[in-house]
Amino acid sequence: MPYFEDHLNLELYSAEQVRHFDRVVIDDYGISGLTLMRRAAEATVDVASELWPDIISVAVFCGSGNNAGDGYIVAGLMADRGIDVKVIVVGDPKKLGDDAAAARRFCETTTARFVDQLTGQDLIIDALLGIGLSGAVSSQYAQVIDQINASGKPVLAVDIPSGLSADSGNVLGTAVRASATVTFIARKLGLFTGRGPALCGDVYCADLDVPNEIFQPSNVQLLDIEDCHLPPRESDAYKNNFGHVLVVGGDEGMGGAVMMASEAALRVGAGLVSVATRPDNALALCSRRPEVMARGVSNDSELDPLIARASHIVMGPGLGQSDWSRWLFDRVLQTGKPGVMDADALNLLSSKSVTLDDWVLTPHKGEAARLLGDMDENRFVAADAIQKKFGGVTVLKGAGTLITDGSVTSVCPYGNPGMATAGMGDVLSGVIGGLMGQGLSPLAAAQKAVVFHAYAGDQAARQGQRGMIATDVIPIIRMLVG
Repeated sequence: MPYFEDHLNLELYSAEQVRHFDRVVIDDYGISGLTLMRRAAEATVDVASELWPDIISVAVFCGSGNNAGDGYIVAGLMADRGIDVKVIVVGDPKKLGDDAAAARRFCETTTARFVDQLTGQDLIIDALLGIGLSGAVSSQYAQVIDQINASGKPVLAVDIPSGLSADSGNVLGTAVRASATVTFIARKLGLFTGRGPALCGDVYCADLDVPNEIFQPSNVQLLDIEDCHLPPRESDAYKNNFGHVLVVGGDEGMGGAVMMASEAALRVGAGLVSVATRPDNALALCSRRPEVMARGVSNDSELDPLIARASHIVMGPGLGQSDWSRWLFDRVLQTGKPGVMDADALNLLSSKSVTLDDWVLTPHKGEAARLLGDMDENRFVAADAIQKKFGGVTVLKGAGTLITDGSVTSVCPYGNPGMATAGMGDVLSGVIGGLMGQGLSPLAAAQKAVVFHAYAGDQAARQGQRGMIATDVIPIIRMLVG
């Protein structure tokens, strides 16, 4: 889980925005580039000392850009602390800018030694490629990155793991797998979604003491569990105050999906929860969770009264793509009720041309590709494209889940690989629907639900990621929303 050095600024920025901030600091505030390098290096050394206090030897990999300048100063500062430092240079030092060249000269005055290859140091500092990388990593750098990854040593990345896109979180051919990353001035988009969470390790942000007024507002922000509070209930509240959620789905052999979604909606605080499903599932659900009003449906006269009583609909868990599934899907869309769409409902939606302004769509990567026909590899672009096509709110699930309503995009920093298991999406859709039933807007419900769900997954993972199941998170979510 990422570490935040401050709680107030959780905005994320593109590489170009951060480079603009850097230029403003230098040009308008008279803080030299070399001074910023020094501050970045000091922050990196501080994090290294905190995380690995007993290191004896360090290898610092430096490229030929400004990121290398940070690395050279890191190497010199560590050498001055009595650490055995070896510097491995990749690329042409003659290409260094003035500030990075000055940083190298400083390094050369210390006991840091320049060597040609890695020889078993305790810690590796990655200062090869910075946030300016846009094309594929060259073969020369790729070979070195592969060597770093194969070393088995902890790696601290300077600003960003080399080879990771600062804007999309995609890998540009190959990338360093860091144990931790120290990023500077502001948090970059790509650190927190796509491959970013897997490659960055714990993320530390050092603002380098730049003036706060340089920061322009960003429409992308990290979500924080500390901000996800639900209002207390009035003492005379009753169930009709908190929505009636109808879960629609559960074709033959897939009844567990509606069971999990409906239970999640109840546990997050929905006042009433009904289920429209296959008759066999209704019987099983009544046995498992008698608080849920489950009914088997096979025609309009059975389904329509359930829809009429519902304030919100969760459609898709276990829905399937049979004739029964398509009938349910079309009938629900005709009602104009708001809700949440997941799983096979999204696959059925992919062939439709409709606007769903009161709905939350929750695709994973494969469903997103079907919705768009051709999904952009940049998750921010893909989420925005889905929202523009269908309206409402899009939740693009995965590492660094994205939530957008077309004007504001949020990124969830929680969650873990143990959540890559059947039913997790069904639970999430139930949580979103349950929060919408309690009066939250589609955007607010999606943001809070994603955080509650992912944070609960992190808590459940304390007993081990492998072997987690979706229902493990439901009791924890109940505690979080309490």
